[in-house]
Amino acid sequence: MKNKVKELLEQVEKFTSENLDCVEEFRIKMLGKKGEITQLFEDFKTFTAEQKREIGKDLNELKIKTLEKINSFKELLGKSQEKTTNIFDMTLPANNEPVGSRHPISIMKNKIIDIFKRLGYTIAEGPEIEDDWHVFSALNFPPEHPARDMQDTFFIESNPDILLRTHTSSIQVRAMEQTKPPIRIICPGRVFRNEAISARAHCIFHQVEGLYIDENVSFADLKQTLLYFAQEMFGKDTQIRLRPSYFPFTEPSAEMDVSCKICGGKGCNICKGTGWLEIMGCGMVDPNVLESCKIDSKKYTGFAFGMGVERMAMLKWQIRDLRLYFENDIRFLRQFGTVV
Repeated sequence: MKNKVKELLEQVEKFTSENLDCVEEFRIKMLGKKGEITQLFEDFKTFTAEQKREIGKDLNELKIKTLEKINSFKELLGKSQEKTTNIFDMTLPANNEPVGSRHPISIMKNKIIDIFKRLGYTIAEGPEIEDDWHVFSALNFPPEHPARDMQDTFFIESNPDILLRTHTSSIQVRAMEQTKPPIRIICPGRVFRNEAISARAHCIFHQVEGLYIDENVSFADLKQTLLYFAQEMFGKDTQIRLRPSYFPFTEPSAEMDVSCKICGGKGCNICKGTGWLEIMGCGMVDPNVLESCKIDSKKYTGFAFGMGVERMAMLKWQIRDLRLYFENDIRFLRQFGTVV
């Protein structure tokens, strides 16, 4: 044992390296689970008390010197490697790595949200898989009402009460059930309708809907809010017009148009010669909807509006085919700016 200790001590004293990997290999060789010094300590356990007194000091000294040697090399080589790593050659050319682009739907959705946030609206979210109550019944759609046919719905075959939401109005219902007025929310999200996919229609699209409920809310408040939105989105000279329409959950209801930015209202192929472009539906919340959500319709009034994000992006950037949003064509996406 003494000769072996002496032999290993000589190896430790002679050991040198300029590589951290070699230092680690030496550590494993000496002090690893099956290392030579580790094995000596295992054998040491079988010695008599007199033999232990004779060899114990030398064995401990061997282990201590080995650890000191290994640690000194690790510290020295580690600092040297760190110094080499931190050297930066200022003459090297810059990296010209390609970066991603924001999706036009994300850009438009965030722009819409930012505008309404400045008016004090908060974001509300809800599930995409919904029940009939939140999508239809609470919004003044009786079971056999023909207005249900306005939206071709994906129902779950095993349970017709469960469906993919056709509009984010279901989020408004949940907000009215869970929150007391005043309520001022916008509801961005993905919706689904059983539509044939074409340049003008898709079975998946995105909406941003808004809801404001408080005392003494009027149609004039709705008009002023939407005028502000249109001018922030399309420019200060943008005009709007409201045309009478029908939605089961609002009364009165309207479709909102903005003046065409392409032709300046003179008429072109984009606005079909009218000088106006339709961008959303809106109206005063029907009292039946308020009562369904346990809100006193004699005390509170409110307005709601909703727009398709794809439609807004088409108008903003003159995109003529809805399918482009879902094809992930890099050539198309690169036109909308890089991610910073």
